[in-house]
Amino acid sequence: MPDQLISWAVSNWVEITGTIFGLAYIFFSIKQHILTWPIGLITSVLYIYVFFVSKFYADMALQGYYVWVSIYGWYLWRKGPSSNTDEKTLKVTKTNGKMALVLLLVSVVLTVAIYFILSRFTDSPVPVGDAITTAFSIVATWMLARKKLEHWLLWVLIDAFSMALYIYKGLYATTILFGVYTIAAIIGYFEWRKTMKEPATNLS
Repeated sequence: MPDQLISWAVSNWVEITGTIFGLAYIFFSIKQHILTWPIGLITSVLYIYVFFVSKFYADMALQGYYVWVSIYGWYLWRKGPSSNTDEKTLKVTKTNGKMALVLLLVSVVLTVAIYFILSRFTDSPVPVGDAITTAFSIVATWMLARKKLEHWLLWVLIDAFSMALYIYKGLYATTILFGVYTIAAIIGYFEWRKTMKEPATNLS
């Protein structure tokens, strides 16, 4: 058994490393710490490889998007809300009804588009599931960069659904990571909601 565990760890060291960085990423995002973004960037680079090998092509492309949004979020969290305000940090805010509707429509359109690409041009074994998680993750990560409170609720649904996909593909370390993500998203929601009445944290 120990030999099998070691062999598995050696064969899957990229996934395991990505899992470790992913756990650090979720911890820092709950704390609204600026390290969320550089750690998230490293996690994304590692998972580009993991998802390519596992044929989760939409998730692989999503990690490329995460690399970009990590830079975007890093900039926003350091810069603050805008040049037209005295605020020095970006604060947590709620998503209004109009924005929520727009984001939902964007998610649906992205899901359909990604499914079409996966089903027509790739050998993805789970094009529907891959398309759903990818589309809604794109929106949720944008919401994180803007510090929208409800992005945590969206992640609860995405992460729980993703666990089933990763179990199916035998990505057990990643399944554990997303199980932690699901619990952390619930914690993150309540932690961020508390900070809406307090000064936002934006440590260097």
